Amino acid sequence: MDKKTYSMIEDYMLSCMKDSAHDKEHIYRVLYNALEIARAVTEAGSGQPEQSQEQRNQSREQSQEQRNQNREQAQGQKTREEEQTSDMPVNYDILIAACLLHDIGRGEQYKNPSVCHAKAGGEMAYRFLTERGFDETFAEQVKQCIWTHRFRKGNPPQSIEAKILFDADKLDVAGALGIARTLMYKGIVGEPLYTVTSDGSVSGGEEDLAPSFFQEYKYKLENIYANFYTEKGGGLARERQQAAVRFYEGLFDEVSRSYERGREELARVMGK
Repeated sequence: MDKKTYSMIEDYMLSCMKDSAHDKEHIYRVLYNALEIARAVTEAGSGQPEQSQEQRNQSREQSQEQRNQNREQAQGQKTREEEQTSDMPVNYDILIAACLLHDIGRGEQYKNPSVCHAKAGGEMAYRFLTERGFDETFAEQVKQCIWTHRFRKGNPPQSIEAKILFDADKLDVAGALGIARTLMYKGIVGEPLYTVTSDGSVSGGEEDLAPSFFQEYKYKLENIYANFYTEKGGGLARERQQAAVRFYEGLFDEVSRSYERGREELARVMGK
């Protein structure tokens, strides 16, 4: 891809990005993550490196320790491993275009929450590219990458570019960065850090139905580390994992102690 083409696609992306939690800097991070992953895939010489058995076991064990959803995640990991293919050279033009455009449908989703931003963004990208003279096959491949970048059952990425985009995007919700972005988004939509149970204690989020940061952490952030398609993407995510674990555990400990000690002290004072 030449600089002129890159700038044209970039300008369109910039015109679409309004959400501070999914802003242009998120797009650039995903692009840079994707390029790092693509280089590793290319240098491996086999299209897509297969994770070692030890690494796959580690991912599953970590997920099991953090949340008792081992069976579902293990099945998902098995499916992804079966879908991995070799000798698939990375098309950097498709990858770069898909990375730049993968979140342009966010605005449509904010207008109508029932809209899937990945679906809307894929259609927008296809129209944008074909209207500017790009080959329909190229535009369709970019659209498919965008359609499948969002983690949803039954719609896994198929091409190597789609798998790299998926991993690069998920990497941006791993570690400390994922915590920061989630907190920013929760603030935007007015959701709390945590909820309080019927007995007055702080809920860790495991069984919560109501949205909160703790609920999002236990439902999503804690469990992303077994959900990568490339060895490089999974490795980069695991490097960040402990930062997220430490933050959640530290925050939960702090607020829980405040409630436990404070309620005891309130009861003591009110009992006078």
